[in-house]
Parts: sequence; C-alpha cells; structure tokens
Amino acid sequence: MSTADDTSSYGEEARRAQLRAQASGQGRIYQSARDQTIHHHYPPTPDPGQIVEGDIPQRPPGFEPRESLLRQLAELLGDPTPDQAVQDAGGGGAAVICAVAGTPGVGKTMLAASYAWACQNARWPVVAWIAAETPDQILTGLAALAERLGERRPDEDAAAAARRAKAWLAATTRPALLVFDNATDVNALRAWCPATGATRVVITTRNRAFARAYAPLEVEVFTSEQAGAFLRRRTRLEDPDGAAALAHELGHLPLALAQAATVIVRLRLDHAGYLELLRGFPVGDYLTAQDGDAYPAGAAEAILLSVTQAESALPFAHEVLSILAVLSPSGVPPAVLSALSDAGSQAGRAPVRLREMLADLADTSLITFSEDGTTVLMHRLIQRVLCDRAAHDGDLGTVLNQAIGLLQDYADALPHGAQTWAARAAVEMVIDQSDTLYRRIPADELPEELLELRIWCGKSLHDLAELARAIQLLETTLADSARVLGPDHLLTLACRTNLGFAYREAGDLGRAIPLYEETLADCERVLGADHLETLKSRNNLSGAYHAAGDWRRAITLLEATLADLERVLGLNHAETLAARHNLAVGCQEAGDLRRAIRLFEAALAGREHELGPDHPATLASRTNLASAYQAAGDLKRATQLFEATAGDYERVLGHDHPDTLTCSTYLANAYQEAGDLDQAIVLFEQTLAERERVLGPDHPSTLTSRLYRANAHHAARDLDRAIPLLEATLSDYERVLGPDHPDTLTCRSTLAIAFQTAGDMKRAILLLKASVSGHERVLGHDHPATLVSRAYLADAYQNVGNLGRAIPLHEATLTDRERVLGRDHPQTLASRVYLANAYRAVGDLGRALALYTTGLSDCERVLGNDHPTTRVVKENLVVIASEAARRWARWRS
Repeated sequence: MSTADDTSSYGEEARRAQLRAQASGQGRIYQSARDQTIHHHYPPTPDPGQIVEGDIPQRPPGFEPRESLLRQLAELLGDPTPDQAVQDAGGGGAAVICAVAGTPGVGKTMLAASYAWACQNARWPVVAWIAAETPDQILTGLAALAERLGERRPDEDAAAAARRAKAWLAATTRPALLVFDNATDVNALRAWCPATGATRVVITTRNRAFARAYAPLEVEVFTSEQAGAFLRRRTRLEDPDGAAALAHELGHLPLALAQAATVIVRLRLDHAGYLELLRGFPVGDYLTAQDGDAYPAGAAEAILLSVTQAESALPFAHEVLSILAVLSPSGVPPAVLSALSDAGSQAGRAPVRLREMLADLADTSLITFSEDGTTVLMHRLIQRVLCDRAAHDGDLGTVLNQAIGLLQDYADALPHGAQTWAARAAVEMVIDQSDTLYRRIPADELPEELLELRIWCGKSLHDLAELARAIQLLETTLADSARVLGPDHLLTLACRTNLGFAYREAGDLGRAIPLYEETLADCERVLGADHLETLKSRNNLSGAYHAAGDWRRAITLLEATLADLERVLGLNHAETLAARHNLAVGCQEAGDLRRAIRLFEAALAGREHELGPDHPATLASRTNLASAYQAAGDLKRATQLFEATAGDYERVLGHDHPDTLTCSTYLANAYQEAGDLDQAIVLFEQTLAERERVLGPDHPSTLTSRLYRANAHHAARDLDRAIPLLEATLSDYERVLGPDHPDTLTCRSTLAIAFQTAGDMKRAILLLKASVSGHERVLGHDHPATLVSRAYLADAYQNVGNLGRAIPLHEATLTDRERVLGRDHPQTLASRVYLANAYRAVGDLGRALALYTTGLSDCERVLGNDHPTTRVVKENLVVIASEAARRWARWRS
C-alpha cells in the first residue's frame, strides 16, 4: 500500500473517530438550552370563559404545520377554517367525528394538536384533549372536563360526571373541540362520543378500525419537500441534496427527522456527517434483532443516537428518560419525578434542579411539555425504544421498580381518607400511572410494591365514592395478589379487607360479611388469634354486622376483641381505646345506654391521658359521649358537652373542618330536642351553608344537613317551609345516592311524617308504604330501620282510624323488635307504648292499661325516672287509669 493511501485511510478513520466522540458527548461539543435559539411555544391566553382542558402538547421547535392535512381535517369536520366555524356552528345536527390514523411517528397527535391550537386562537369556547388509550383515561378525562364546565357534582363518580360532559357536548350550539388521543378500542370510545351538537370530535389512533367507523384521515410520512424544508428550518443548513439523502434514509418519518435535526444542531454536524453516524450506529448493542426489525426504517437508530448523545452530555438524562419511558404516555407531572432532582449529585456531581433537567431534555426533542407546562410528555415510539433497550440490557425490572417507588412516594404525600376528594386529580393521575405499569409487567411477575400501590388506588377510589371502579380494581388486585404472593400473604389479606370495605359502602353486605368472615378466619390461622391485624379484622367484621343491624353479634365480637386487646396491648393502647369506643357505639345502638355511657367515659378518659385533650380521637369520644347523654334523656349535660366540644373542634381543626361541622350538627339536634328551635334552626342553617361551601351541594353530609334543617322547621310547625325543603332534599337523595339507598329511604319516611302532620294522610301513607317496601327489599325484614318504617306506617293507619290495619302491624312490629332488639331496647319500649295507644283507641282499656303498667316499669328500669319516654308513659298511665276507673264506675252504677 502506498504512503498516500495510508495517509488517506488514517485521515478518514480519525474523522470517523471524531464523529463518534461527538455523538457520545466525549468531544463536549454540546450546546445547552441557553446557547440555542430554540423557542418554546406557549398557549394563547384564554378568553374569559374559554375552557381549555387536558394536556395539549406544546408546539415543538421547527414545527412543520402540514397545512394541506390541516385543511383536509377542517373540511372533514365541516369547517372551512376554525374561525369560520364560530359563525357557522349550530346545534341541531349530528356531531362530526373524524379518525386521524397512521403508523407510529407520522405526526397524528401533532396534527390534532395543530387543529386544537387553531381552535384556541379562534377563541372556541371549549377545547378538550383527552387521553383515550384505556376506558379509565376516557372516564377521568371527561370527568375533569365536566368539572371545568361546572357540570360535575362534588360527590359524583367519574362515570356520572363523564355522562354529564357528554350530554353538555351533545347539547351545545357553540363550537367545541373534543380530541381523543391514541384511542385503541372502537367500542369503548363509541359510547363517549356525542351524537349531536356543534362539537367536533377528533380521534387519533393506530387502530384502522376507527377509519371504518368514522370519517377517516390517513396521515402519511412527510413528502420529500416537507422533509427537506423541515430539516433546513431546524438545522439552518442549506444543503438540499444532503437533506434529501438523510430524509430518504429515515423514511421521511417526522419523529425520526426531529431526532436527527436535534443531534445535527447540538453536535454541529452537516447532513452527510449525521447520515454516516446513523449508518454506522451499532443498534445491535442496544436492541435485539427482533426489536430492531420492528421499527420504521432508521427510526430506532435515530432515537438511540439522540438518547446516547443526551445521556453522555447530560449526567441525569439516563435516569429521567428511563423512568419516563415506562410511565403513562398521557403525561407525567414533574412532581412525580421530584426525587430524581438529586440524580446529578451522584458521583460527586453538583445537584441539578428538576426544572433544569427537564428543560435540557426538552431541547433534545426526546421529551416535551403540555401547553401549560404542568405535564411532561414522551412519544410512545421513543418510550418503546427505551423500554426495548432496558429489556435488552436486563435493566427493565430495575426501572419499573424505581418508577413504582416514585409513585408510591408521591401517593404517600397526598391527602387520604375524608380529605382524598381535595386531591382528586392527583389521585386519578396515580391510578393512570399505576395502570400503565401494571400493563407493562407480565402477570406472574407483578412485584409486591405494585400490588400495594394498586391497593392504595382502590382505597382512594373508595374514598372518592368511586365504588364500582374501586370494587373492580380491588377484585383484580386480590386475584393477582393471591396468585403471585399466595392467598395467605399479608398483602392479600389487606386487599381482601379493603374489598370488604368497598362492598360494605356499596350496600352489598351479602358479599362484604362473608369476605370479612373469611379474612378473619385466615388471619387467625396465619397470624394467630392475638396478632394486631387479626384483632383489626375482628373489629371490621363487627362493623359489618352492625351495618346489617345484627347488633348482638356485633357486640359479642367487639367484647371479645376488646378483651384481647387489653390483654395483648394493654388497657390504654390507642387500638384498645378505639375498640372500647366502638363497643360503646354498639351498646348505644343496641339500647344499652348505661353501659354505653360508662364505656364512652372510660374511652374518653384514656384518650385524654394517652393522646391529649385536643387529639381528633379524643374529640370524637367527647362527641359520642354527649350523644349518649342525649339518648339517655340528660339533655343538659349533652348540650353543655356538645357546646364545649364544638368550641374545641373549631379551635383545633378550624370552623369549617368536616368534623367541626358534624359536631355542630349534633349540637343543633340537641337544641331541637330541648325545644330551643330558633337556636337549632340558626345553627342548622349555618352548618348547611358551610357544608355546601366546603363539601359541595351534593355531598352526603350536605344532604344530611339539608334534611335536619327541614326537620327542624317541621318540629316548629312551619310546614309551609318544611315540606318543600323535604321534597327537594328527597329529590337530591334520589339523584345522588339512588332511590334505594338507606339514607334516601329515611328521607322518604321523614317527608311522609311531615305530610301526616299537615293532614295529607293519603300522600303520607303512600310514601310510608314505599319506604317499608324499600327497607324490606334493601335491608331485610328484620333490620332495625325496617322496623322503624313499619312502626311509622302503623301509626299513620291509626291516625286515619284504620285500626284494623294499625293494631296487627303494631303487634307484629313489637314482636319483631323483642326478637331482634330485645325486650329492653328503647325502640321496643316505644313499640309497647304505640300498641297501648292503639288498644286505648279501640276501647280495649284492659290491654292498654296492662301494657302501660309494664311499660312504665321497664322504662324506669332501663331509661330512668327522668327520661322523656318514662315521663310520657307515666302521664298516659294516669290518664288511662282514670278512664278505666270512670268506665268501671259507670258499669257498676
């Protein structure tokens, strides 16, 4: 070989080495975001009243508008331009729906985003962008839109809110845009597309079935001219031939061309230099042959070139990109990634702030932001390449576990329990992210941490009153946990417990109680009878028995649980005090008021000593003790304790905390029972106003306040106000909770009694018959609430003089109460009085006198001499004894 040839070969190899060094970042020819003239495009400022909902992508650097496709889309949607649509929109016809289809990376989403930007600029009243890969994403996206439209009620589940949004879109006569991005299932989406109205619907999808169901628009790769123009605009290189060659190599795919342009600018290459790098890129070092063959021509190489260059130049890029690759393509809030802010501090590097990290990565075109900057987005094709690379390197499991950990940390910081509603959007985001991770992991390899996160999601859906979704998620998670971890694993038992809670809240005690019983048996077998989780499980089962009206079994179980907790944990452990409090509640419900008061006093003393006088649990015991005093007829002590506790709640938790408002409601009830109706009504009105403001008009607690306010007006004989309020409240209960919910049935009975007071006995009896039927169907014939409704109906029959129906119903109710509740329960004592009154009404003074005499003895023994019920029985006994004496005197004469 000649010397000249040696020199040429050496020079060529040196040039290639320099290119490889630049591509890997070794040459440090790297321009940061501050050195570039890359412009981030922000959304136009919405007009007052304009609603822009969802994570619409930002306009990327060097964006190629594709005007021809945009005009085709507008024409398919019936709009010459979005501006013209403002004048032409009408609400009488069918909604126009267009399916934008194409292969990954061709720009379907950016075409839809272009149309959304145009609609924003044209000041369309509503522009909504909804991720549509899963049914849950569609539901939550439409529910969020309903909230922005003012159509969502605070305590409404996502499905109901989504239906409201759909109805609004179908009825509007003003132009609105609804984009379903990355739809996968035609049937799942069809149900959520408005059929009428002025709304335009754009669906982006890779599923060709959408193009057969709706007006299709096929998005192809760039034309040669578009590709060349894009590269020249992005790289500022006037090299038509080089741009054309590179575009051809990349199949004119917009996503791949964007990656190429970014690397060219950052490394200060020309088109030919980049093309050489691309052709020499060792894709086999990053992807298996099967993975590499599955991508459009040159796409995987172009993406990996961008990735490797960014990871070499930016010390944090690998961690952030890997995490984003496995999370939801619908977007990730930066707060989820906050723990990665310290990624740059590893190996002695200075910490990098999260926003700087993401801004630098956005300049690589590997990620972008939503228009408002609140969500980080990564294209699905980039995600796929990075996931395949992680699988090739054996790192995918580690990345998935790291993502699960980030989500768990984020979830742990969110409000929980009664406060979950305040973070609904964040909770829904965690659910979407966990669903994405769940779909990425084989069913038999689900890690324990992900199953635990999904249980958290189920509990949060329960707290949001999304019971159908909670049950579905927890049932699936329970099956997964039993299969992967085993039926006796602690997490499996926890999932079963939470599923039982969801069944119970949904009123499905037929499934809740057997599940609780099974869980308790397993806890006793696996953990032992004295394990804390076993004792908690026993407490949960007792609560289910209580909800079913089986107070005797509930109390028996609570007594055993309390004894075990005292033995295992001690008399004053927090769990022991809670069990003592729960047993007191059970005793009060069962009518054993003296024992309930003793237990409440003991629980309160223990909590004041162990937890302090201002702990929420202490305040709860104080509130319940006051309630027990009230039930025992000691209204003075009850009112004083309610007043003091309400002041403590306001001082500790604030005047509008839900627990403060609950205590205020109890206090108002005490005022009402004491006959101070003016003060009661004022407090009911104040509490209702606060609950409407804090919880919303349709929250169950708000409905309860509305019912109490109406009932107070009834007690004040202001029926002109009481009856309309009760009718409106019943309508709200039926709409929010359903016609068969126990609270709805109670409201129906209350309205019936108001009609009875007003003398409208026909409507009263019709409502009471419906209430009895509903209670028997929903809760069963022996449930205490059913027996209450039956007693009301018997009293109504008696008031219209139909004693032939009233007396047998009173007799049956008394018999059932003695059997179900016991002879000494206050409701059983009341039934004896009602039956005695009925006997007296038909002139059967002998049986009436016998019942009154027995009833007085029982009331004095159970309730005490000063209880209001005891005093009423005494007065009636005196009257009926006088009547009997007069009748006996007349008979003798």
